[in-house]
Amino acid sequence: MTRTATSSERAVATLREMILRGEFRPGARLGEVELAERLGVSRTPVREALTRLAVEGLVEIAPNRGARVASWTLEELKGVFDLRTALEPRITALATANATSADLDELDALAQEMIDVGQPGEKQDLDALVSLNREFHGRLATLANHPALTSALNRAIQAPIVLRNFHAYDEASLRRSLAHHAEIVTAMRVGDAAWAEAVMIAHLRNAWAVMARTVSDEATDT
Repeated sequence: MTRTATSSERAVATLREMILRGEFRPGARLGEVELAERLGVSRTPVREALTRLAVEGLVEIAPNRGARVASWTLEELKGVFDLRTALEPRITALATANATSADLDELDALAQEMIDVGQPGEKQDLDALVSLNREFHGRLATLANHPALTSALNRAIQAPIVLRNFHAYDEASLRRSLAHHAEIVTAMRVGDAAWAEAVMIAHLRNAWAVMARTVSDEATDT
């Protein structure tokens, strides 16, 4: 692998994670020079990374305007959550049927880790919740073992996942979200797919309520 290729792959991974962690707000300008300095690479790997991330839906590139973090209207986001609500509970039910005891132990550990880092207090780390949440939902999709459903879900959530910022959650909404993960695992342990599906629906509705409020507030402020 050439140095340029290595730098490009590193730039893609780093920028993707920065966007998904919410370090750049939707609509924020992504200047090649500034990013190159920040990442310690030349502009070429940054330009290639921005092009890759545009294909993934995380970045928008417009002629003569450069690159910006992708943004969405409230109506577009509502459509995404409607689709997620149709797909993800079904994926959770399939995962329930396929999960082994070891799988459930791993999911339980993730759910508990999210509770530990998400609880209010000095040790709270809301940024850490983002990657843990992605891993939890990703493991459910893997356990479902249904490529068509998983592919459709990935296409639906890849872009607006940038807005999944736990800093936007009030304490009650955050506690509900954390409890949902643990309850999903409990339902899976007893093999109750309908229960697991119902909790996932509640989980998504809770997330949508937070996101809708956040986007509406930002629109009011602009």
